[in-house]
Amino acid sequence: MKIFNTLTRRKEEFVPLTPGQVKMYVCGPTVYNLIHIGNARPMIVFDTVRRYFEYKGYDVQYVSNFTDVDDKIIKKANEEGVDAEVISKRYIEECKKDMAALNVKPATVNPQATQEIQGMLTMIQTLIDKGHAYVADDGTVYFKVKSFKEYGKLSHKNLDELQSGFRELKVSGEEVKEDPNDFVLWKPKKEGEPYWESPWCQGRPGWHIECSVMAKHYLGDQIDIHAGGEDLIFPHHENEIAQSECANDKTFANYWMHNGFLNIDNKKMSKSLGNFFTVRDIAEKYDLQVLRFFMLSAHYRSPINFSAELMEASKNGLERILTAVDRLKELDAKAEGAAETCAEQEKMVEVQKLREKFEAAMEDDFNTADAVSAIFELVKLANSTADASSTKSYVSCLLKEIEQLCDVLGIITERKTEVLDSEIEEMIAARQQARKDRNFALADEIRGKLLDMGIVLEDTREGVKWKRA
Repeated sequence: MKIFNTLTRRKEEFVPLTPGQVKMYVCGPTVYNLIHIGNARPMIVFDTVRRYFEYKGYDVQYVSNFTDVDDKIIKKANEEGVDAEVISKRYIEECKKDMAALNVKPATVNPQATQEIQGMLTMIQTLIDKGHAYVADDGTVYFKVKSFKEYGKLSHKNLDELQSGFRELKVSGEEVKEDPNDFVLWKPKKEGEPYWESPWCQGRPGWHIECSVMAKHYLGDQIDIHAGGEDLIFPHHENEIAQSECANDKTFANYWMHNGFLNIDNKKMSKSLGNFFTVRDIAEKYDLQVLRFFMLSAHYRSPINFSAELMEASKNGLERILTAVDRLKELDAKAEGAAETCAEQEKMVEVQKLREKFEAAMEDDFNTADAVSAIFELVKLANSTADASSTKSYVSCLLKEIEQLCDVLGIITERKTEVLDSEIEEMIAARQQARKDRNFALADEIRGKLLDMGIVLEDTREGVKWKRA
């Protein structure tokens, strides 16, 4: 299995620290509002990476945090006149609902920053004791960037260039730093903010220290994979490496994975442009399985463009798969249990080759776009070769392959069962009676009304079937 490692900028063979196990840390959201579709991309992408590892038999320890103390959370809490904890708890629960709707598996653990303060105090003290951090007069603790000779190895940024940039853009409070590149590990409290006691001052942690401590607590000093959006490479992940490796004297993560940006109609998503969408916004128009399918239609490292046209294409593509599964289930229920024919045995070899094609795509840096193509080829094979004369073993083989490979991608092939309300049921029955009475004009009128209500009818040999448009 090859993974593109941001650290080395090349694909590398994946070799776990412990055979058969994967320790994986994925940076989660800051919980001050509903998650947006940009947040959803890494959730879906790295959930799929996890699923593939599990499909291959690995025991995956998957840790993804919630940042539950932050300037944005505090601002919203002050606006509502409540404690910051009220805001973070509310949006953690809402985030979990959205993740479940996206079929993102629950993490092994979802640590919260505010519950890990003691670990942060311990790591900060270790960094001070080792000469990698210092305390300013106001109690702020800074990490001494120049004490870590490999600083910049992830982002490939040069310290001299960073120094030059900082000279041009001065930040408030920077005058107390020993070096403009140094970053905050602990900061003093401000009025109206939550704070904790520390040896240096009453205050709260800097952002970067959170993930270093939570990864260490739940996965150990060294992990296999650290992942997140490419916007986190610098400074967040760069600073995590510096803190963790200076505190623990070990390589922090062997592989760094980063997903590309998501744009809206070829523009950066922003509220000012009016193109900012939460996952809930999308759920009003589409089943969130369509959003997941859309996200996996491109390679995770590539930028992806969100548009109504592309979502419609994803909806149609997903429907093609679901329709094939529905048909195979019907055939499977009626098929005889005879041994496969020679022709079917040849086709089953082709099925196996398509599974191998799927796996080859996933093992080439988790190329979900090509993996989806392999599933479409399976669907095409099923549509062209499986019929009422097919044996049960052949139909079952096709059905099992499509369902299992979709499951690896987190795509649900079981349609949601919906109960029609009595009015619609009566309209379908009335249309059936009109057809029996050969009143086709009335039958067509009723069909049109149902279509306006979002109900599509399909006349088959087995009777009338319906689906939501």
